[in-house]
Amino acid sequence: MLDYFTIIFVVDLNYIFAIMNMILIRKAKADDMVSVLDLIKELAEFEREPKSVTIGVNDLVNDGFCNNPKFKCLVAEIKSKVVGMALFYGRYSTWKGRTLHLEDLIVKKAFRGKGIGKKLYKKFIEIAKKESVMRAEWVALDWNVNAIKFYKNSGAKVLSDWKTIQIDKKSINNYLIKK
Repeated sequence: MLDYFTIIFVVDLNYIFAIMNMILIRKAKADDMVSVLDLIKELAEFEREPKSVTIGVNDLVNDGFCNNPKFKCLVAEIKSKVVGMALFYGRYSTWKGRTLHLEDLIVKKAFRGKGIGKKLYKKFIEIAKKESVMRAEWVALDWNVNAIKFYKNSGAKVLSDWKTIQIDKKSINNYLIKK
């Protein structure tokens, strides 16, 4: 005889199985960029930088769907609604050769914990293998322990002896006008 908790557990497993089978991971289209921008803004909010997003839909469309695209993007879709994305692009390592850089991987808050991020990540890794890159790389905030744990468990190495260095447009201009 099944008790109440066993029934709930079976129902929860069935729900998870049903959700997993409804997730479609596909190459993004220009029409998806409104949803992608919403996800970028949600990620900026999560990363405590809500005012840092300055690009718009037109930037994403022009940069990602031109003759020389600056990035590739995967989207996760449930019932024709974009609920996650992974945006990445090629780089070149002077030590290793061709690499892929995963700029962002985000799943809408309401859909987290359902394996969608894992499916996006797996598809990104499959693309890295298909493109025969020597490595894939990305950064994670040091306080995002769930992401770091997930990536470590996937076999990725977290480098603690390297620092991310950036120079923004204003600083580029200031540097170049110095004598």
